[in-house]
Amino acid sequence: MNAPSIRHILFDLGGTLMHARGDWTPIYEQADQALGEKLREHNIKLDTKIFRTRLHEYYEQRDKDFQETTYHFVLRELLKELGYAEVAEPVLRSALDALYSVTQTNWQLEEDTIATLQNLKSQHYKLGIFSNAGDDKDVQELIEDFGIRSHFDFVLTSAACFYRKPHPRAFEIALAQWNISPNEAVMIGDSLEADIVGAKNLEMHTIWITRRAQFKDEDMRRIQPDFSLRKLNELLPTLERISITRI
Repeated sequence: MNAPSIRHILFDLGGTLMHARGDWTPIYEQADQALGEKLREHNIKLDTKIFRTRLHEYYEQRDKDFQETTYHFVLRELLKELGYAEVAEPVLRSALDALYSVTQTNWQLEEDTIATLQNLKSQHYKLGIFSNAGDDKDVQELIEDFGIRSHFDFVLTSAACFYRKPHPRAFEIALAQWNISPNEAVMIGDSLEADIVGAKNLEMHTIWITRRAQFKDEDMRRIQPDFSLRKLNELLPTLERISITRI
């Protein structure tokens, strides 16, 4: 019996469908300043350097256990330590929104993203996103602003699902949206560790997008994606090859 063709594609977001316009350092400084100014409107004083230091600690921890505690949690816990134990949720959210209103300006879609998504949809592929991200609302707003939500069956984030790629639960949660087994889907992303290793551990098919990829030689020796492509517009022929190999 022939295996069914692959019709389900799970995309990473940052570094795959979108990329940074420029250096993040000044963007983060502006974003932290915006967060601090919003908190001061509510008589909360926060040294944004302390906040950024705490974020780096959070980054290190989530890279170890692949669990997303979110920016919201980091900010709330830090303010508690500083004596602001009863900060209202709308205040926390408004501060984070101020931060993300700055960082979102540094993201732009890859030039071939929309055409690729349109081509895949015209070929009746089912598309989804799972993004490792510290704030779900931030990602959902980016998807809306880019005008690409209609192409996807779902947009999931680690902030909403708790687990980060490459944790197997991240992929299982995504695949459950389609009610399919891992070998019926392809993972497409730029991170060898998060996207490719995570998907291969579940026996998903994998396509590595290399143009924004950051990796070491040892990563290349250790991790073998099924296919490596530079650009998204090379996807359709590759997906057809995957389906052929399954017959």
